[in-house]
Amino acid sequence: MRTPFDNYEDIPSPIDLRAMQDARAWSDSAMQKRPCREDFFNAFVTELRSLCLNELSILELGSGPGFLAEQILKYLPNATYTMLDFSAAMHNLARRRLGNSPQSVRFVLANFKEEGWPSSLQPFNAVVTMQAVHELRHKRHALQLHSTVLRLLRQGGVYLVCDHYTSEDAMTNTDLFMTVEEQRATLDNAGFESVQCVLQKGGLVLHRADKLQA
Repeated sequence: MRTPFDNYEDIPSPIDLRAMQDARAWSDSAMQKRPCREDFFNAFVTELRSLCLNELSILELGSGPGFLAEQILKYLPNATYTMLDFSAAMHNLARRRLGNSPQSVRFVLANFKEEGWPSSLQPFNAVVTMQAVHELRHKRHALQLHSTVLRLLRQGGVYLVCDHYTSEDAMTNTDLFMTVEEQRATLDNAGFESVQCVLQKGGLVLHRADKLQA
């Protein structure tokens, strides 16, 4: 079956996040470019706390240099946390950032654009991702990613997805980025329930998508 994206090509990345030089440059500039990221970190923590679980297992997709992990583990130190990224350089930066992180942190080197990437993973209570979905390099891949995440979640689990969006005052590349409405629709189409916008600010939007209890 053909789709509207059949003739589209992926958008090349201007940097190689697998190279330490590029990974470090991204890490050094991320908070300066978007200081509102701190508000999103806090929103992630609030949503995860709302699960009210004593034992919380979390998977982060595109975990990068560990900014989000650092904040989540600060307030949820008993969580088991899996950091998945395709860049060994980013994992090295994250290890330095987390420093004395608990032994429950696991680093997985994998590319969530490649088939079979979740093969070594067990179900989680929550999957989180920040500024990583667009690294699929075309929005047509997002539905497949979200559908895979749904299968990785336990019943009653949540998927917290934060990324850039397109609008007149935000991103303009409509092949790489989605509108806020497209992001919600894609999560709906992947089979999630109760998709809601948690925070929209500074060109970023955070959605919460729930997998209902059986």
